[in-house]
Amino acid sequence: METWVPVPNGSGFGVHNLPYGVFSRRGELPRVGVAIGDHVLDLAELAAAGLLADRRWFASGTLNAFMAAGRAVWQATRDRLTTLLTDAAYRDQVEPHLVPLSDAEPRLPFDVADYVDFYSSRDHAANVSQIFRPGGDPLPPNWLHLPIGYHGRAGTVVLSGTPIVRPCGQRRGDDVPVFGPTVKLDVEAEVGFVVGVPSALGRPVPTAGFRDHVFGFVLVNDWSARDIQAWEYQPLGPFLGKSFATSISPWVVPVAALESARTGPPAQNPEPLPYLRTDEPWGLEMTLQIELNGHVVSRPPFARMYWTAPQQLAHATVNGAALRTGDLMASGTVSGPTRHERGSLIELTWDGRDPLVLPDGQRRAYLEDGDTVRIQATAAGPDGAPIGFGEVTGTVLPVIC
Repeated sequence: METWVPVPNGSGFGVHNLPYGVFSRRGELPRVGVAIGDHVLDLAELAAAGLLADRRWFASGTLNAFMAAGRAVWQATRDRLTTLLTDAAYRDQVEPHLVPLSDAEPRLPFDVADYVDFYSSRDHAANVSQIFRPGGDPLPPNWLHLPIGYHGRAGTVVLSGTPIVRPCGQRRGDDVPVFGPTVKLDVEAEVGFVVGVPSALGRPVPTAGFRDHVFGFVLVNDWSARDIQAWEYQPLGPFLGKSFATSISPWVVPVAALESARTGPPAQNPEPLPYLRTDEPWGLEMTLQIELNGHVVSRPPFARMYWTAPQQLAHATVNGAALRTGDLMASGTVSGPTRHERGSLIELTWDGRDPLVLPDGQRRAYLEDGDTVRIQATAAGPDGAPIGFGEVTGTVLPVIC
């Protein structure tokens, strides 16, 4: 497909993508838009002009109402937008509703209902085990049988660009714990999916129901205070070491845009229990890129994730837990087998024992005040067209405790 909208070469926001977001212009209320090239298409204005079906979904500060409308509405809207952006006969009517991205202030795209973070990269899990338990079993005994996860704090999910204040908490001391700012502030490069259609309490969602409930994918940085986490996590898992901030990208890439990126995940042995089995390949051919202060430090491959998104969704609901519109579920750190494919500083520096040396001579074991982290990702699209996720960024601010 060709679009009449100018799309720069290599842009991840071509007509095959059409990611949704929420934006505002100076002096105007937020509304829903779709990214195309270097522009965002104002869906509220498009609907007001009679060019797009709307039930007040788009003149809104969040995507939640549209996400809850369901798969048939998502597909019909996508089909209509594709027609409007590829048929030159509509250009004169649609072009006035294109806003330069530089003039559009992004907003948090959806109201987060719940937040769950998984632990689905075998490479990451093995690396962390080797760091803390050298010579021990590389994986916990349950890891190959279920997608391990923890419940995060929805109220601290923030938009890309939001500054990250260094958190305080208890850390292990020589004899007694000490209180103060974390000295092991870390990043976790992840991919998350957001639920559109809710489910009933007591009704598990099968892996085959993924497309009927999940609206799309975002980039995630699950900021982590490793020293606080290490002191608190036994026996109930992460708490304050994770809940101070989680950043997400402003654009939600629809599930339908990622059909060409789907690939077979790593072989699962032993075979998962029946509720975790899938009839389709749901690995995603996708590469992330982590930058620290403008320098690329890693390119983690998402296709190596052991547990897939439909399996994560099925496991999260198998006990009858209900889904709500806006539930965010993140993949866990995305890592690969080599050092330059690791998705966190704890792995990249082996818990600070082998610090990164950046091209400008700076050394980093963990993040310092003033550091800026930028995570991007690109998935494989049809005919080689890239599917972009935009970016998720954050700059570390000094502690205030």
